[in-house]
Amino acid sequence: MCPVRVGDLASDRFAALLGSTGAGIRTGPFSLRLRSRYRSVAETVHFLYADFPVDEAASFADLQVEIRPANGLRRWIRPQALFHLDGEPLFEPYPGRLAVPLLEWGLNWCVATLAHQYLMLHAAVLERDGLAVVMPAKPGSGKSTLCAALAHRGWRLLSDEMALLRPEDGLAWPWPRPLGLKNGSIDLLRRFAPEAAIGPVWRDTKKGDVAHMRPPRESVERAAEPAHPAWLVFPRWRDGSAARFDATPKADAMIRAADNSMNYRGLGGAGFETLADLVDRCDCLDFEYGRLDDALAAFEELARP
Repeated sequence: MCPVRVGDLASDRFAALLGSTGAGIRTGPFSLRLRSRYRSVAETVHFLYADFPVDEAASFADLQVEIRPANGLRRWIRPQALFHLDGEPLFEPYPGRLAVPLLEWGLNWCVATLAHQYLMLHAAVLERDGLAVVMPAKPGSGKSTLCAALAHRGWRLLSDEMALLRPEDGLAWPWPRPLGLKNGSIDLLRRFAPEAAIGPVWRDTKKGDVAHMRPPRESVERAAEPAHPAWLVFPRWRDGSAARFDATPKADAMIRAADNSMNYRGLGGAGFETLADLVDRCDCLDFEYGRLDDALAAFEELARP
């Protein structure tokens, strides 16, 4: 039996569910129960998470999240939104008009802080023919733009934000979620992939203008299928640059990957062994590009048997 998806529910029904008991949504290995009375949250989640399984009757969730308005005068004057986890506020109040970015960033923080059954890297992860490319990168590297383009050209999205590596076997586990696009990459992806479902643009956030792209349906449907890491790629966008891969010494790759990990040191020996295994089993590469078409051609060549 096919699961009920968020998009199978009428938007009004979904909004009512979100505003009352909350909606249970499965995102990869994590179950989310989300509550919010913000119309922007209901409409945008209904659009971006349309292909995700929903469970109205679930009594337990890994993440119990509510996006709610601040009390007092802040409910009416320069309204602010609060992110609550298990009934407790986590962050400083955020402008109410940016409730959706607050939700997405807050979910990233929750998993990065709590999911220590995995070694976590700030990285995009995509799969082709059972093999995964893990792309650790700092903000501004072009990681998300490249990831979104690959996800619409035959690569399965595991995550735009976080590599989840299981210490027992080193497999990369999927956590597909809406992909975050910033500033010029929003229009770039609209032109590059007209079929992509991109939500509203949220102006003047701490990261500039932000929009989110719905993950491809196949990536959501295959969210229980891990992949074997085969390439550890450090991407960098540079205007006018030709697309090229350069070999990275494994010792350097180890240091740079550890620098992009949320919990490498906290996992102790298990973190070291998992990361060392990742570096050992992967081709370690730097990748520089200036145009998406050239970048995709380079990745096609990389994945060719």
